[in-house]
Amino acid sequence: MKVNVKFGTAEKETSEITLLGIFEGAEKLTSIVASFDTALGGIISDILKRRDFKGKQNETLVFPTYGKIPTRRVMLVGLGKRELKARSGDVLLTNPALFLDKIRQASGVSAKRVQDMGLKSLISTLHEFDSYNRDVSVQSCAEAVVTGSILGAYQFTKYKTSEPEEIKKVENLTLIVSKKALLPQVQSGARSAEIISEAVCFVRDLGNMPACDTTPTFLANTAKQIAKESKLRCEILSKPQMKSLGMGGLLGTSQGSTQPPKFIIIEYNARDGRGGKANPIVLVGKGITFDSGGISIKPAKDMEKMKYDMAGAAAVLGTIKAIAVLKIPLDVVGLIPCTENLPSGGALKPGDVLRSITGKTIEIISTDAEGRVILADALGYAKRYKPQCVIDMATLTGACVVALGTVATGMFGNNEELKERVKKAGEASFERVWELPLWEEYDEQIKSDIADIKNVGGSWGGAITGACFLKKFVEDFPWVHLDIAGTAMAEKDSPYTPKGGTGVGVRLMVQLLRDWTPLPTRK
Repeated sequence: MKVNVKFGTAEKETSEITLLGIFEGAEKLTSIVASFDTALGGIISDILKRRDFKGKQNETLVFPTYGKIPTRRVMLVGLGKRELKARSGDVLLTNPALFLDKIRQASGVSAKRVQDMGLKSLISTLHEFDSYNRDVSVQSCAEAVVTGSILGAYQFTKYKTSEPEEIKKVENLTLIVSKKALLPQVQSGARSAEIISEAVCFVRDLGNMPACDTTPTFLANTAKQIAKESKLRCEILSKPQMKSLGMGGLLGTSQGSTQPPKFIIIEYNARDGRGGKANPIVLVGKGITFDSGGISIKPAKDMEKMKYDMAGAAAVLGTIKAIAVLKIPLDVVGLIPCTENLPSGGALKPGDVLRSITGKTIEIISTDAEGRVILADALGYAKRYKPQCVIDMATLTGACVVALGTVATGMFGNNEELKERVKKAGEASFERVWELPLWEEYDEQIKSDIADIKNVGGSWGGAITGACFLKKFVEDFPWVHLDIAGTAMAEKDSPYTPKGGTGVGVRLMVQLLRDWTPLPTRK
């Protein structure tokens, strides 16, 4: 979807359809909606009076203009109730982050409906509101509109055999700016949203592709392409280098597959920590491109969804892709261990013991708890960068889905400041996180009788014991673990997230990095 920003008068613009936002229970129309109402002879006021449209969140109503104004159709989009509060004489939003997500939702729903109508372009005015919204910038509103529109209209059609012209697609979104002074803000918000949303769609594509195509080698080549496009440093480690480094976790997990494992290193600005620039932010992503469970094989039902087990890896690639185009002034490294987890005569067996890159030994209780085993090598490798912090993203445990469902990502960590920043970025992006404990009592569950640690801690608290396992390989750098098992894949459509891969983690990480200031030095 191409995004345009234009100074003009919305009701005088020619288009296939123009979107207007209506608040539920509003006593008066916003200035833009009022202008359209006047130009159309009061039809919007009449619709509201007759209660044919109430302005409920994500409600839509389309009607033709019959040539009264240049646009052929108008779509009214419900924005829900205005939750306002008074403070020092101002009228402010109760929850600005929620308000912006309502804009994303309304934009996503309307873009999808426009697409289903077979229209190729639309004009949106949802980024401009009256002065009572002064605590939310027009730039933020523009970013929310573009984000919601692009993500809501997302389709995965790579494997469809339909003729291209049969696939309905919105090609152009135009934001009309009524005040020239606001033009730079709207342009900035729209451009940032376009870059970030395209990265999210890229991640969704990777997740939605079948595992026969999205192999470890494919992910490695994708990383190389991202690096080439943005002139980044990328190195791919194969089996010989892994053996030399002692990456027993990744090598052991890969034993059952004919696909060779890969360890992706992609660096934005940062160097390798061996005499180069120090203290980058390191992002780690779990790259299990298909997870059968290995010898501890999963039930056949829903196993096809295990192609999404590389969602953490894809999110790291998408984040690097976005920040490189945005030119965020930070040093960031992506580390991605990639393999399939399959059963075969040579596969890893329950009871086997692996030695990780750190030297710690791991007793394998279940080969279906493989994500933490490959991440152990990635977290151990991260140490050589002397990282400012490390954040890993992984579809780690079904237990996290049981605990938090599909709305919140589970968060664990060893640094209060870093956890607070991730939480704040989650609220702003609406990719929200919820902290679970890492108390020492849970460590007892992963003690092994024959090795340093075992990879499963029993029936209870699985998300926590999985995170406790990772903690053993973190050492002393600030670290946050994000369990995205419940948020990486959607079982049904929502306003700007169609069924399938969600691309979760990209908007959260980009928000965190855009707001970044150096972490306080630990004493």
